[in-house]
Amino acid sequence: MTTVPNGPLPARAPGTAGPPAPVGREELLARLESVLHARGRALLTGPAGVGKTEVALAAAARAEARGETVLWLTALPADRAIPGAAAAALVASVASTVAWPGPRAAETVPRSGERLAAEDGPGRTAAPAGLAAAADALPAGVFASGVFDDLPGPQRTAVAMLCREAPIQQGGWDPIALRLGIARILRVLTSRGPVLLVVDGAEFLDPDSTDLLRFALHLAPPSLRVIAVETPEPYGDTHRSDAPEPGTGAAGHPGRPGAGHSAHLWVPSEADLLLVPPLQADEIAELLIHHRLPSRMAGRIHRASGGNPRLALAVGRSLADARTPVHHAEALTLSGRARDLARQLLGAAPPPVRATLLLAALALRPSATLVRRAGRPNAEADLAAAERAGLVSLAEDGSLAFTAGLLPSTLVHDACWAERSAGHAALAEVVDDPVEAVRHRALASDRPDEELAAEVAAAAETARRRGNNALAAELALLAAESTPGRDGARRITRLVDAAEEAARAARADLAMRAATDLLARDASPTDRVRARLAVLDTAGQGLTDLDDMYVHAMEDSEGETALRAAVQLRLAVKYVLADGDPERSRTAAMESAALAASVGDPRTAAQALTVQARMERALGSPDAESVLARARELELAERPLGIRNAAQILTIRHALFDDRLVDARDELNALLPLVQRRGSVEDAIELFRTLAEVESRIGACGAALAHAGQSLALTLEAGLSPGPAWYALALAETAGGSLGRAASYARRSVQASEEEGDRVFLSRSRYALGRVQLINGDVAAALETLRRVQTDERAQSTVDPSMLRWHEELAEALLAHDAVEEALAVLAEVRPVARRLGRTTVLLGCDRAQALCLAAEGRTDEAAELLTGTASRFAEAGLPLEQGRALMALARVERKRRRRSAAQTALHAAATVFERAGAAPWLALATEAPAGELPGAAPGGDETATALASLTEAELRLARLVGQGASNQEAAAKLFLSVKTVEARLTRIYQKLDVRSRAQLATALRP
Repeated sequence: MTTVPNGPLPARAPGTAGPPAPVGREELLARLESVLHARGRALLTGPAGVGKTEVALAAAARAEARGETVLWLTALPADRAIPGAAAAALVASVASTVAWPGPRAAETVPRSGERLAAEDGPGRTAAPAGLAAAADALPAGVFASGVFDDLPGPQRTAVAMLCREAPIQQGGWDPIALRLGIARILRVLTSRGPVLLVVDGAEFLDPDSTDLLRFALHLAPPSLRVIAVETPEPYGDTHRSDAPEPGTGAAGHPGRPGAGHSAHLWVPSEADLLLVPPLQADEIAELLIHHRLPSRMAGRIHRASGGNPRLALAVGRSLADARTPVHHAEALTLSGRARDLARQLLGAAPPPVRATLLLAALALRPSATLVRRAGRPNAEADLAAAERAGLVSLAEDGSLAFTAGLLPSTLVHDACWAERSAGHAALAEVVDDPVEAVRHRALASDRPDEELAAEVAAAAETARRRGNNALAAELALLAAESTPGRDGARRITRLVDAAEEAARAARADLAMRAATDLLARDASPTDRVRARLAVLDTAGQGLTDLDDMYVHAMEDSEGETALRAAVQLRLAVKYVLADGDPERSRTAAMESAALAASVGDPRTAAQALTVQARMERALGSPDAESVLARARELELAERPLGIRNAAQILTIRHALFDDRLVDARDELNALLPLVQRRGSVEDAIELFRTLAEVESRIGACGAALAHAGQSLALTLEAGLSPGPAWYALALAETAGGSLGRAASYARRSVQASEEEGDRVFLSRSRYALGRVQLINGDVAAALETLRRVQTDERAQSTVDPSMLRWHEELAEALLAHDAVEEALAVLAEVRPVARRLGRTTVLLGCDRAQALCLAAEGRTDEAAELLTGTASRFAEAGLPLEQGRALMALARVERKRRRRSAAQTALHAAATVFERAGAAPWLALATEAPAGELPGAAPGGDETATALASLTEAELRLARLVGQGASNQEAAAKLFLSVKTVEARLTRIYQKLDVRSRAQLATALRP
């Protein structure tokens, strides 16, 4: 082990919070700090790659920010066999940076907050974040620093021998003197202030060092806190067979004999042992974004990695490095790095455990009992060891699941054909389900067999009847692949069935496999179209990279009216989602409906009319409701297979657009049991997302957050694009959660929609982001974002303002940017359209923005009257959050009118509305003490009060924070703004209040 000193982190004032926690680890980090405070010791444990070191780094950085000294020690596998290696590295790291006054003291006096670190090893995060190691910074020897001048002679000699600065005598070092010397070094260090010692890779500590550190920690004062980071060794202490006993020293230098070695530096209890869990799917998405990797595959990456951050990043980089973008319907592209990481996790398993895991990977429903019956008599012991290694999880009934999808796929990938065949054959003999038995028999054979293929096809039908669509899709494809090549027509028929079965199961990968096989054969145009339609139906939002599919489907459907109607229907969806062209989408939908009606296909006709009605609404056509009514009539007669893209759900969304929210919610709640019982995953996602949007608007904030969360969980589990679900979560968080999380989800939705080429949700997610930025007071960013929404919506020829209510938000952002005339122009443009279409609540939103424009022009009496009426009409419309927002605007205007009591009344009314709705972020805004409510007694008299009234709400919040002593960085963090935005806004505040310093600002704000 080599010790390398490292410079300090950039200086922070003691008491500051330090850097943010790693993604998904805020709660764990808080628990870690609580344990350290209460017990002084904490053991971080978990499988390799789960992020233990990152958590320890964050804790160390926060300790450093508080002015504590941080010692970082990283043990490497090679250190096990080197007696005293870790202890020597610890002594060297102390000596290299910390010095006490003395005759041979180092030049520098130790600084509080310095981090002392041993060199990191391969695969570990560099201990001192942001610091550059310099080997040439080491002193010539640890004793040259003068650190150990006060050690008694025997202790100095023992420490010198440990660090190889004195020859090791024949009898070795004095173990008692060495113990006391190490303990004294740590005690003296802690006498200077609190110390945090982080031991990373504690499982690699050599026995002598473990013994020395355990003794030293036992005598250390409470001001020395310790974090040990350890990866458990589940397969036994296999690496320690050659390690010397504690105290024996190097070969030929015996010390004292010792008992068996224990790696723990203290006896850990449940109270100080913290397991670092895998990340959730949504946290994996955030991790990918943090590392500038594509997030649209976050659900599939989470399944592949099992939430292990190191695996997830490897898979994410594989996708980012792929020559062509990976589509949802394709297998994940895995680089050698991702596979190698999985092999490293599996490689530590002894051959018997690995053989047991291979059988489990081949099974459809693996369990310890099944694997034992299939020829692994020690299955329970093998799987228990694998569970300790974090490779599988075992349930009480013996069933098991791999912790990461990459693990079983790598096991199967690396096994030879003979191993896989023997495994499937053994499983076929012992499974208790005939459907599974047929599956294993088919997978055990590499020869096409019609009799076997027919059995598999029958098993697929059985699985379909059971409602197991995913298994039915897999078996249907297996039946096709088991069909002999000489029977080409039958194989093609089965491939078409497999593709369509995969579409019903939302298994994009299986649909693509079946379609690829079929398109390589001499299939009829009809079969080719059906296979391509199956792929398109599983593509989700990602339609941009499938242009060839549409082109060939159009060519092959020539002369087939029913097929052409189906292709035109898919084109209508593509034109709006991927191309952002609602007029072209409407034309394609109308043609599809006409073709379907001509051949008596009411189901396709209903779907096409539904798409047409959606486009008619977007384009502001008065025919939208009549077209939707025709679609709904056909749909009721046909009983569609699902609700996604159906007239029924569009009817509900029209009610949402019209703010007939109670009707919309009642219809959705009536659908919920049916969808949960018989609907597809995509139906459930659509329903929960729409429910979240309705509840966010109606003020049922808790329910909105719950349903948006369910939509996201299902989306990520299904491996679909998370953009729409993140949009719904952004709305729900804005209504009743956290504005910081709302902005984060909106940004994620923007990124995912851009990656997918989804023009519809790109506009929606930008709207959600711009709205949050405006509420937070980040006017410049909000203005930029909302202008992009304006450009997008105009490019898409969207006319109906109720579908995305960006006009009022843009007008308010322009007003906050002192562009009153432009704000009035935006309102003047949208009002006639809203009146013509009867969009009453759109006009109410415009009234709120109009009133603020009136106030900016000095017409405060008119503004107050308009806002009072607007708030009442919002209440009548059942829109409590909009009512509260209008009341907050009224309070602002009343302050401009110097009517403090009226302003307080309006704010209290708004707070009551928000509290009743559970709208936490809005309640926080309403209950902040507004700086603009200062009486005329403020310094400067009426002139100062008038100047304060000229500040916007965002400027008032920032002025109040800065006046209370917040730095620009602290204000930016509190308000979720960039430091640049804070600086620009402070400049405007100084100009408006005619102040030149923070002290003058604080005086101006003083009552």
